[in-house]
Amino acid sequence: MVLEMVLGWRRRKGNNNRRKGGKVMTELVIPNHFRCPISLDLMKDPVTLSTGITYDRESVERWFDEGNITCPVTNQVVRNFDMIPNHSLRIMIQDWCVENRQHGVERIPTPRIPISPIEVAELVMQVKASTNDLDQYGCLELVQKLERWGGESARNKRCIVDNGAPVALASSFDAFANDSVERNVAVLEEILSALNWMFPLQLEAHKSLGSLASLRCMVWFFKHQDLSGKEKSVVALKELLSFGDKQHVEALSQIEGVADLLVEFINKRISPTITKASLRVVLYLVSSSSNSTERMRLAFVQLGLVSSLLDILIDSDKSQCEKASAILDSLCNSEEGRSEACDNDLTIPLLVKKILRVSPLTTDYSVSAIWKLCKFQEKDNGRTLVEALQVGAFQKLLLVLQVGCGDDTKEKATELLKLLNPYRAELECIDSDYKNVKRSF
Repeated sequence: MVLEMVLGWRRRKGNNNRRKGGKVMTELVIPNHFRCPISLDLMKDPVTLSTGITYDRESVERWFDEGNITCPVTNQVVRNFDMIPNHSLRIMIQDWCVENRQHGVERIPTPRIPISPIEVAELVMQVKASTNDLDQYGCLELVQKLERWGGESARNKRCIVDNGAPVALASSFDAFANDSVERNVAVLEEILSALNWMFPLQLEAHKSLGSLASLRCMVWFFKHQDLSGKEKSVVALKELLSFGDKQHVEALSQIEGVADLLVEFINKRISPTITKASLRVVLYLVSSSSNSTERMRLAFVQLGLVSSLLDILIDSDKSQCEKASAILDSLCNSEEGRSEACDNDLTIPLLVKKILRVSPLTTDYSVSAIWKLCKFQEKDNGRTLVEALQVGAFQKLLLVLQVGCGDDTKEKATELLKLLNPYRAELECIDSDYKNVKRSF
């Protein structure tokens, strides 16, 4: 195995030398005992198991996290999962890196000692104490320390999450938000930043983060924070609502201006993360079975969301198209939504075009939306059905049935074909008469 040290580690097979721009570039062979037996990469933090085999810490932790209980090399069952840092080997690797820096090799940093559950538990207790005292600056320092620990390694992050930090931080967020968002904005922003890499949260943490005070704070961040603050807030809302608690959906829908802000995020597309998270939050608001669903659908229709969703369907990626088509389908459950969709000349052509073009989910939502528009718009005298026929809906629906789909989509596609068929015969007659008249001239 030959490794080229230019911009990073990259395994390749070949000769030890190659030419580039007329110059001979030397490729470096890493000594076998410097490479992790799992990843075959240069070890950055070598640790030795009870079986006597040394691995890179990140690789062997991932191995055990996946449910394995054996040593990858010896296949022996590991009864003691302690990982002893191999300092001697790490120093040898660092010396080798320094000796070969002319080949582009960077010296691996000396790894920090991983934090322990006891350290996390102690810090969590301090966070709770500072929260009880509403000590914004004391809590801020503790949360920043927690983030520094988490930034050192994935192992530290897991240790923090597994030892009560998410629940404590969510509770702290609720307490400071309930006291005063404006006065405690610094610590609130820091807590939300930390929680963003701890998702998904436990039930108890969800309850605190889903309180009315916490929700109002996140919506306040929509208005008053920079791009990073907005992003963290809308992602937190998305994760919170994904838990499926109707009370959270109901509480968020009661906050004044939330619909306007979400539509603004979708229209401006200031960040892909914000756009996707905003679409997901809107989807939860208009598709849940809470008491506010119909009211939120009407609010979003009146804010022009139908037109915004069609714009997304024109030129967005798969993920955004799926979310946009799902929201549009949900809005078509209301008379106002169907009316707004039918009044837009792009609706039917775009929905038909997206069938079998993006993903199975988009196909399902597109067929469902077309079915609702054609079946329940009785006042348009078949105009929607004729428009669907003219843009190829009949042929697309036949293909959907041929390639296979879910029972609900199959049922709607079949009913749509029955609705379209009479108009299809009429259009064919009109087309035939037109051709005959054209021949006579």
